[in-house]
Amino acid sequence: MGKLIYAANTSLDGYLEDESGAFDWSVPDEAVHAFWNEHERGIGTSLYGRRMYETMRVWEDDDWLTDQPAVVREYAGIWRDADKVVYSTTLDAVSTARTRIERQFDPEAVRRLKEESVTDLSVGGASLGAEAFRHGLVDECVLLLCPVTVGGGKPALPRGVRLDLELLATRRFANGVVHVRHAVRRAT
Repeated sequence: MGKLIYAANTSLDGYLEDESGAFDWSVPDEAVHAFWNEHERGIGTSLYGRRMYETMRVWEDDDWLTDQPAVVREYAGIWRDADKVVYSTTLDAVSTARTRIERQFDPEAVRRLKEESVTDLSVGGASLGAEAFRHGLVDECVLLLCPVTVGGGKPALPRGVRLDLELLATRRFANGVVHVRHAVRRAT
């Protein structure tokens, strides 16, 4: 059985994006990128909302990668090797391989997906992540806390949901980013 892992870069004050929708403050350096590469290697299926999918699909295209560092090019291959499920009522088609659209988030279908998976799954995006947390589907939460406060924007964790967590791991990067990994004990 696979675990469902919510993973995100977040500002120290808890936002994925600032109030203008920017997240350029979370661009990883080489060491942080290598961390994400290693994390994503264990993911067999990624669950995305439409906006997160539209952000991530850049990894399907090789054109911009030619001048990028090896760690960035490596991530593209890892991303392409994973299956992707996009939850959207407005997206007509997907433009990436190994990707399918689901029109609604079905908690029972996600539970079955976890039960049938031999690898872990990830959930990306604030809205879809919040739904997964609300339905008690998230097993672990992996956050990279960036050394910046943005004062508002899109929250990394859902409002109105209590999560009891158990700290599993921490790591400090030279650029000031701090990794925290927690098991979700229960959502109420």
